[in-house]
Amino acid sequence: MAFNMKQYVEKMGVKAALSYLDSDPEKNIPQAVNWVKLFDRKGVYSAAYPELEKIASDPENVWFKFIKSLYSDIDPDVRKKLFTNFILNSAITGFNMRAENEAKYDCNVPWAILMDPTSACNLHCKGCWAADYGNSMHLERETLDRIITEGKELGTYTYLFSGGEPLTRKEDILYLCGKHDDCLFLAFTNATLIDRPFAEEMLKVKNFVPALSVEGFEEETDFRRGSGTYRAVENAMKILREKKLPFGISCCYTSKNVYSIGSEEFFDHMIEMGAKFAWLFTYIPIGEKAVKDLMVSAEQREFMYRQIRSFRRTKPIFTIDFWNDGEYVKGCIAGGRRYLHINANGDIEPCAFIHYSDSNIKSKSLLDAYRSPLFMQYRSRQPFCDNFLRPCPLLDQPDSLVSMVDKSGARSTYIEKPEDVRKLTSKCRERSEEWAPVADRLWSERSWTRGAAVGQR
Repeated sequence: MAFNMKQYVEKMGVKAALSYLDSDPEKNIPQAVNWVKLFDRKGVYSAAYPELEKIASDPENVWFKFIKSLYSDIDPDVRKKLFTNFILNSAITGFNMRAENEAKYDCNVPWAILMDPTSACNLHCKGCWAADYGNSMHLERETLDRIITEGKELGTYTYLFSGGEPLTRKEDILYLCGKHDDCLFLAFTNATLIDRPFAEEMLKVKNFVPALSVEGFEEETDFRRGSGTYRAVENAMKILREKKLPFGISCCYTSKNVYSIGSEEFFDHMIEMGAKFAWLFTYIPIGEKAVKDLMVSAEQREFMYRQIRSFRRTKPIFTIDFWNDGEYVKGCIAGGRRYLHINANGDIEPCAFIHYSDSNIKSKSLLDAYRSPLFMQYRSRQPFCDNFLRPCPLLDQPDSLVSMVDKSGARSTYIEKPEDVRKLTSKCRERSEEWAPVADRLWSERSWTRGAAVGQR
């Protein structure tokens, strides 16, 4: 009862704070930092307080302007639902639950679960491994529901959908959003199936956010995804902006499009179109049809490293560069440390890019999977390098992945065309060796003090 009362008080406090902000966002934003401190009793986010206070006290700060845009550009009821689910359920209640369960069970419990409702897709993008899986694999609605139910019991309130194209399962996704209205849902989507009727359904559930896949401007996007795809993405953006629904973009930068995705012109256009966040991934050659030449060079990876850090000072859009932002999360976040992936066959994988598993959701609970040999290998080894700009056990530390797969007995999850882990990592070694001295130089340039990295989680 005491724990439930605590949750109730926190919920009422968050709702009161959000209502106060709604009344006059520009005037009341400075008070937001005090609320964060009030709810963050254990000081989990204390390192961010000085920067938050700086942002909140300066109306000309780019992040002050970003926060204001969330009030001017997003439907009020949608914003309240998303803020409540993210701040209260995931960042406060969920954080405490995850910490307690990690200590109780001695395993990682993720902040987010990425799962594939289907392997089917209506596009055939170059270099995408989904084509190798075919259209035959699906997770039943009941299985997806069970994943979310079990996840919430352990403290996970954020769920992401990928595929295949997840919006080929619109009805199931909307059902899950409605049933689990205390969770935050996001989908990586090619955007071609977003129309006005679906936007109206998004307004009803209020807790679903799409990340639209785009490869740069029209030439780069259509080169990889097919003619007309870019125009379909822009049309989806216009619909979402018209309905005042939040959305972001998901970009995979390759050797062919890195300078387009990393350009000011591209980011300015995406902001103009209404995007509130950008999730950036780098191309990794997975599967026998993978094109190795699409991997970025060390020079191109450094270009993105510097561009994104520059944009964070000047452009009102929230960005995450998953391979270059390891310094902020102390290395690799996979293996349940912050997230994991469940493919459309039910295989529970450490990461969307690590197609090896020793567990399947159809025969194991989430907790059993978190305590499986493969996931425990991740837990015992993270971080994989004391330079957090070399975080990935595939792209940056390939020997680590080989060792973990061998010691855990994990198998390739490619049903038709299993890929030996040594063959996979061999495709990444050259880039890993090229990146290492560049990453070491960038790491030494950092002016802030770093504590001992090895063994931290």
